[in-house]
Amino acid sequence: MRLHVKGKNLEVSDSIREYAERKLRKLERQLNDGTHVEVELAVERNPSIAANQVAEATIWTKGPVLRAREASGDMRASIDQLTEKLHRQVTDYRDRRRRRGGRGDGADAASGAQAEEPPPIVRTKQFAVTPMTPEEAVLQLELVGHDFFVFKSADSGGINVVYRRRSGGYGLIEPQP
Repeated sequence: MRLHVKGKNLEVSDSIREYAERKLRKLERQLNDGTHVEVELAVERNPSIAANQVAEATIWTKGPVLRAREASGDMRASIDQLTEKLHRQVTDYRDRRRRRGGRGDGADAASGAQAEEPPPIVRTKQFAVTPMTPEEAVLQLELVGHDFFVFKSADSGGINVVYRRRSGGYGLIEPQP
């Protein structure tokens, strides 16, 4: 497992970096060697937010990308909460893979598959994807009142997504060629 700890709006001290690495190394037993884990520690600058010590992590597995975010008044507590949340996510991910992969005896795999049905798709929506800039897409996002908007990039011609970020502002997702 490759682990990278970085800071946003703060300089990560050696003791905090070592603490985060020690806590997150516990996940190593459940993850493959090629798994990449990136941890971002941040301090929210808004004085009205009491839980301003934020720990976020992204785990790139062979399957889905796992993400978690925790905030509290103490960075070590945020890291502890983040580790617990990631442990639950990794455990769930491994259990789902086991059930779908058919490992173990057949009875457990069959009963697990019946109990863990994927949620049904309840609505399908089709729309015309028109070329536009990301700025135009943000305006469309505001007009429709959704959290994200899919559009065709006028520059690259690829399908992109703009979305509203929890911390404010907007994000842009551009697929790599």
